[in-house]
Amino acid sequence: MVFSASYIFQQIFNGIVLGSIYALLALGMAVIYGILGLINFAHGALITVGAFCFYFLFSVYHWPFILVIILSVALGGLMGFVLEAIGYRKLRGGPGVSLLITSLGIYIFIENAVKLLVSPQPYAFSMPPFLDKIVSTFITFRLIDLFIIATTITIMICFGVFVKRNKVGIAMRGISESVETARMVGINVNQVIVWSFIVASAIAALTGFMWGSKYGQIAYDMGFMPGVIAFVSIVIGGIGSIPGAVLGGFLIGLIQTFSIGFLPPGWTIYRDAIVFALLIIVLLIKPTGIMGRKESI
Repeated sequence: MVFSASYIFQQIFNGIVLGSIYALLALGMAVIYGILGLINFAHGALITVGAFCFYFLFSVYHWPFILVIILSVALGGLMGFVLEAIGYRKLRGGPGVSLLITSLGIYIFIENAVKLLVSPQPYAFSMPPFLDKIVSTFITFRLIDLFIIATTITIMICFGVFVKRNKVGIAMRGISESVETARMVGINVNQVIVWSFIVASAIAALTGFMWGSKYGQIAYDMGFMPGVIAFVSIVIGGIGSIPGAVLGGFLIGLIQTFSIGFLPPGWTIYRDAIVFALLIIVLLIKPTGIMGRKESI
């Protein structure tokens, strides 16, 4: 089978769009891991919350787009604050498995709460008409695709500046190296951990809007698989490495897209299996992941 140049570039572009979403999710999860050593599976539930917040405020109540985005992100940050205070704070310093099981329990609770409050049925997701505009040149895309890529790049640049120039960001880097040393030099560890959850959760809520915009529908369980894929991105990229987590997100986005675009039609249903096969291969070749050395954020 021969593919045209435009078709190949189309698939690459599609993979970058999907990878941008995974990279943002992996970034948020990696921030929490860098501080607490916790793979926060509850992160996936915040995707759902962000998506439904946008849906009701924009599609049902017709609030302005920019305001709805801000409120959705703010709700995600608020939930991160609440979850850290209620779910994780008392467990710090305890067995890691306790934090892990708690994060799974929080995800299940939020998923079922959304199912109870809205509906088990999926909802059609709408966005502003200007973002839904289709552009056809050498490749075909919607403006929402450019929005996703541009937003991802902007957030990553801002985060890089944040952890190098902002006091809280610098404190995050210090805590990721050593909590005890950070305390000795006067860093308020509790405050920094809270901010880490707020930032990561706000990013997750924003990706809920991105996911709904890309696929055109949302559901109460929509956050599970993206959350799992974000975790796989971290492992493939290298646990402890935020650049590795981002790289893993883009890599998985490309692989999933290529498995649909270049493999026979019957292979499409195995795109998630292909990702986990890649995970196994990477871990067999390099158990620490692609960029798997311990790194601060």
